[in-house]
Amino acid sequence: MEIAPRITVDEKVRFGKPVIKGTRVPVDLILGKLAGGMTYEDVMVEYDLAREDILAALNYAAKSLSEEKIRAIG
Repeated sequence: MEIAPRITVDEKVRFGKPVIKGTRVPVDLILGKLAGGMTYEDVMVEYDLAREDILAALNYAAKSLSEEKIRAIG
C-alpha cells in the first residue's frame, strides 16, 4: 500500500516498514546513510535508487516528524 509518493508498506516486505516503492530499501536506512555522511549519489549507486526516491524518503520523514506530538512530563 502506498502511504506517500514513492513510499509503500507491506507486511511481507521488511516487516511492514516503509520502503521505497518497488524495492526492499527502508526509508530509515536511507536516512541513516545520509546522516552518516553518504552523499545522495553514494546512496543512489549503493541501493540502485533515483534522486526522487531519496527526496521522497526525506519528505516522508519530515512529514512524519511534523505530526509527532511531544508531551512534557513532570
